Amino acid sequence: LITARLANEQGREVFAVPGSIHSPLSKGCHLLIKQGAKLVESAQDILEELHMPVPVAEAANEAPHSDTPAQALLEHLGFDPCDIDTLSARSGLASDVVSSLLTQLEIEGIVAAVAGGRYQRIR
Repeated sequence: LITARLANEQGREVFAVPGSIHSPLSKGCHLLIKQGAKLVESAQDILEELHMPVPVAEAANEAPHSDTPAQALLEHLGFDPCDIDTLSARSGLASDVVSSLLTQLEIEGIVAAVAGGRYQRIR
């Protein structure tokens, strides 16, 4: 936040990517946006703001590859609570596999179980 404040004082552009309203890690970005930082949803937003040419996409939104099923599942689980069936549909993993992975991730302190049989990332 200090760097963003100094950049703003020097008349430089300040950008911020919003995060989940449920994540304490997003509070800084949300504060910057409230203070006038430009909200960014993609790299294209920054390129357009800086009047730079937007490159043509070579690959059409390919999902990143994951080394483990747990990493693949985390790509589909954010800080907003989500149920096992939704995670199964998003990830393409069977519900029993999703349930097992969530238990493992919960033991590791990466996800937490919340009300209604839902889970969310905590780090």
